[in-house]
Amino acid sequence: MRKGLAGQRLVAVFIAGLLLLNHPLLTLFDRPVSLFGLPLLHVYLFTVWAGLVAAVAWIVERGAR
Repeated sequence: MRKGLAGQRLVAVFIAGLLLLNHPLLTLFDRPVSLFGLPLLHVYLFTVWAGLVAAVAWIVERGAR
């Protein structure tokens, strides 16, 4: 049962990644604004990427117990 739940969570993270890194949402952050000296789009992309990696790591580690 636990493996099925972990698999469902991984699919949910994959779908969230598709939605967060899709064109319509990316255009919202493609502005000539900088945050900490970096373009806003780059900050958004790396933040989403790090969040997805952290979510997958959390799901995989929790499922291993």
